[in-house]
Amino acid sequence: MTAPVETPARPAAPPPRTPRRTPLWANPRVGLVVLLILLVTLFSTIRPAFLDTRLTLTPLQSDISVYLVVGLAQMSVLSLGHMNMAVGRMAATSAFAMGLVHHTIGGGLLVSLSAGLLVGAGLGALAGFIISRTGVNSFVVTLAMDFALVGLITILYTSAVDGVAFPTMPAGMDALRFDTFADYCAGDVCGPRIPLVVPFALVAALLVGLLFRWSRLGREILMTGANATAAELSGIPVRRRVVQAHALSGLIAALAGFLLAANNGAFSASLGDSFLLPSFLAPVLGGTLLAGGAVSVLGTALGATLTQVIYKGLNLLQFQLDQLQLYIGLVLLAALSLDRGRHVLAERRGTAP
Repeated sequence: MTAPVETPARPAAPPPRTPRRTPLWANPRVGLVVLLILLVTLFSTIRPAFLDTRLTLTPLQSDISVYLVVGLAQMSVLSLGHMNMAVGRMAATSAFAMGLVHHTIGGGLLVSLSAGLLVGAGLGALAGFIISRTGVNSFVVTLAMDFALVGLITILYTSAVDGVAFPTMPAGMDALRFDTFADYCAGDVCGPRIPLVVPFALVAALLVGLLFRWSRLGREILMTGANATAAELSGIPVRRRVVQAHALSGLIAALAGFLLAANNGAFSASLGDSFLLPSFLAPVLGGTLLAGGAVSVLGTALGATLTQVIYKGLNLLQFQLDQLQLYIGLVLLAALSLDRGRHVLAERRGTAP
């Protein structure tokens, strides 16, 4: 009688591997905080005027507010793995709409701001619509839009005011430029005054953070950025989300144009010329992935703060403009390298970004 042959049992399948969190030392936001502390200490030691409230700290807050909002505008499309190369021109065109409304119908501050925000959202939606329908890369579409808007802005200002800026501003813009909240004090130590433009940036950051953290729209935009094919198979309207993300970018760019106009005291044709590089620096330094699928509002705020601290510190050290551009360009190159390094680290260690 033949003995039955025992079939060897299959080895149990290994449990699914849970992604580990990125270690604290690899968190870009922690690194930014440490770097900020070091830079502030360095600049204030070399030039004590760096801590002067009127000369440095109050204007620095206004600049950070503008470039935080600019970073949020770029971050909105980086969530898809896209780029908005026209972020500065969208801001300038929206600012023109604000100035035109005030110049022609005498609308108040809120009316002018609303008109500009609508124009910015419309321009962003147009870019998103072209990208989603044609499949052309976002870099090409928004770069073409940037060139088109350069000429359009010049034509619009020439026809409207025969110049490069509107002669008057809506009531309340001067207050945004010069007024601040009262000093805040702890005992005998008082901090710097807070410009009135700061709450605009904080509210924008809060709303964008809530959108991507808690809303279905924000989560679906991030899923589209992570894997558009999988998102579409999951029932997500990918084309619509692309349009909405670009519309959000244009809307926030318009707000940045408004804040810069308030800081400068004029709606001008050159407004937004300096937006492009900082718009990438702030989110990328803060941990937003260029490939899409992950954003960080807090990191964008820290990135904008770091960039402006470097600008202000080097200005106080009397660096020339070309030297400033060189060092900021090196910072961007380092940021892109770190972004790629985080990708490699996450892939090798199986960590969640």
